Amino acid sequence: MAPGDDEERRPTGSATSAPGLTIAHEDEHLLVVDKPAGMVVHPARGHREGTLAQILAGVAAGGEPDRAGIVHRLDRDTSGLLLVAKDEQTHKRLQSALAQRQIRREYLALLEGRPPSRTGTIQAPIGRDPRVRTRMTVGGRHARPAETDFTVEQELGGVTLVRVRLQTGRTHQIRVHMRAIGHPVCGDPEYGTPGMLGLRRQFLHAARLELTHPLTGERLEVRSELPPDLAEALLRASERVS
Repeated sequence: MAPGDDEERRPTGSATSAPGLTIAHEDEHLLVVDKPAGMVVHPARGHREGTLAQILAGVAAGGEPDRAGIVHRLDRDTSGLLLVAKDEQTHKRLQSALAQRQIRREYLALLEGRPPSRTGTIQAPIGRDPRVRTRMTVGGRHARPAETDFTVEQELGGVTLVRVRLQTGRTHQIRVHMRAIGHPVCGDPEYGTPGMLGLRRQFLHAARLELTHPLTGERLEVRSELPPDLAEALLRASERVS
């Protein structure tokens, strides 16, 4: 081992006591945060303070300084599991695994209406909406390939609970793709009908992560239950059917 290698790879701290965060998994190389809705992942225009990356300062490392350790992101009002590296080597290996589709990311989404099939794959490029800066759209500016798989979990009258697997990671990908097939995510203020089932945000939750640990080779599987607001909305949908 070259001088300094051990120091470079050593994590700088623990996230278990980070305020406002639930840590679903943590070891010396990486952690999985169960992000609450309303939290921005890293600083951006209009959101300079109180981000996840800032809360994890001194714990996370690797990649760009203002988003140290962040391997992928979730929209502000999407809850659930987020993978974070603690050192540069782990960050590089996780980024590579993500690019090679070796990290399985599954979401639960409640959709308006009923998709035409119980399983499906949506392949449609996503880019910036030329008319509304905050939105993405199929075939927008600088569109990049995007692929989303879905499986129906439960049909509840006018809405459908689906499990979604991301094959790529474009901004707002699930929300844009579901709108494109005519079944927006319930409660989505940008792409669907705000306030459905009493929701104050989109019904979208990162529920499962599965990957091979980049340093130990161990197979990791981390799950997250629906948070109370989404569980209550699902209950309301069930009660409408009964």
